[in-house]
Amino acid sequence: MIDNDKLQVLIEDFKTFGTYRLKRLTSELPPEEIAQAINSAEDVNAAHIFLILDPGKAVKVFEYLDYEIQSELLDSFHVEQIANLLNEISPDDRTALFERLPEETQKKWLNLLSDEERAVTVSLLRYPEDSVGRLMTPDYISVKPHWTIDQVLDHVRNYGKDSETINVIYVTNQNGILVDDIRIRRILLAPKDQKVEDLMDARYVSLNARQDQEEAIETFKANDRVALPVTDFDGLLLGIVTIDDLLNVIEEEDTEDIQKFGGSEALDEPYMNMPFFNMVKKRAGWLTILFIGEMLTATAMGYFENEIASAVVLAMFVPLIISSGGNTGSQSATIIIRALAVGEVGISDWWSIMKREIMSGLALGAILGVIGFLRISLWSAFSNIYGPHWLLVAFTVSLTLLGVVLWGTFTGSMLPIILKKLNFDPAASSAPFVATLVDVTGLIIYFSVASIILKGTLL
Repeated sequence: MIDNDKLQVLIEDFKTFGTYRLKRLTSELPPEEIAQAINSAEDVNAAHIFLILDPGKAVKVFEYLDYEIQSELLDSFHVEQIANLLNEISPDDRTALFERLPEETQKKWLNLLSDEERAVTVSLLRYPEDSVGRLMTPDYISVKPHWTIDQVLDHVRNYGKDSETINVIYVTNQNGILVDDIRIRRILLAPKDQKVEDLMDARYVSLNARQDQEEAIETFKANDRVALPVTDFDGLLLGIVTIDDLLNVIEEEDTEDIQKFGGSEALDEPYMNMPFFNMVKKRAGWLTILFIGEMLTATAMGYFENEIASAVVLAMFVPLIISSGGNTGSQSATIIIRALAVGEVGISDWWSIMKREIMSGLALGAILGVIGFLRISLWSAFSNIYGPHWLLVAFTVSLTLLGVVLWGTFTGSMLPIILKKLNFDPAASSAPFVATLVDVTGLIIYFSVASIILKGTLL
């Protein structure tokens, strides 16, 4: 990753340099920096840059490019160029490209692959969407337990260049079943005549090909690995998944959750590439639900019409009450949703969470209640804006804030857990949804408290 200043200079160079200087410049840059500049630029001729690259570097650059640019490049190439490129890119990156292609294009380009690469691609595409199998690559180094270290090193020299990573060597039995993994450091430091089985401890971590990608993220986090082996249900080693592929998944998942937090469906595409009507469709659903929810607020206001008419001063604090409850509920929802996402808490922790949030709600409500009471008291010392019963109004507002904030923390913390229990996405209990729910109930709490405290005076 390059900083923004260097990136902007690089983009300008790509726009202005001639072929000779551009070829010299790109020969000095790593593939990821070239790809980052192409991804970030709006009017750079990506096809021109791509064609002057060294063939090996061109493949690596292509793997780092955004899908939209990959598609544009392939559409600009003739059939032979497309075939050469698709056969050279790594299986996991090719799968990521193919799974987003229209069905007709996917079939057409599958026919351009060699028999071996086509078989690999088809096998990976057969795994469920969002499964580990879609991310794995069959390019890895495996050895047998009875091999000597000398044999292992010869094997690495012969086949290591085709492997996604050689940080870890995988050990399989005669049937291809994974039995262990060994870090390359241990192999390099071992005597040449020592056997692999002497280094084995049978302590390894693996993923299942049909496992959800989000589960794989948690496994990577827990084991601090750059790559993990992928097996079937019988333990047969199928491939490996590297951390760089998981980082892309993490970015997509985080983007999706953030968009849901804002009260919208996940866009599934970059913002600028999203068709206008699809954008409206994604946002209209939740917005309509939230609007209908807010209509309940108007209904609640109508229900307490007599109270408002009798004590107009109460209406002055409605925005204060509902915003305090909504903000508190949004805070709790965001905190708990993130804690669930990163594994800090689980559904079984609901009781501890509820107790903690109730105590937090009482403390936060007391703080806001005191501030509200002082505000009304100070204003009443210098004006008659709240009338002769300002003290009762102050108590009403203070107690309501305590109740509304307590309700907000409770609702905001429990709703994500309930959704998780029902196998829904907790992010669906987005901040706007919680805020809308607390708005309605906050009004009921407010006017109920007011009807008790102000009975016989203003009401």
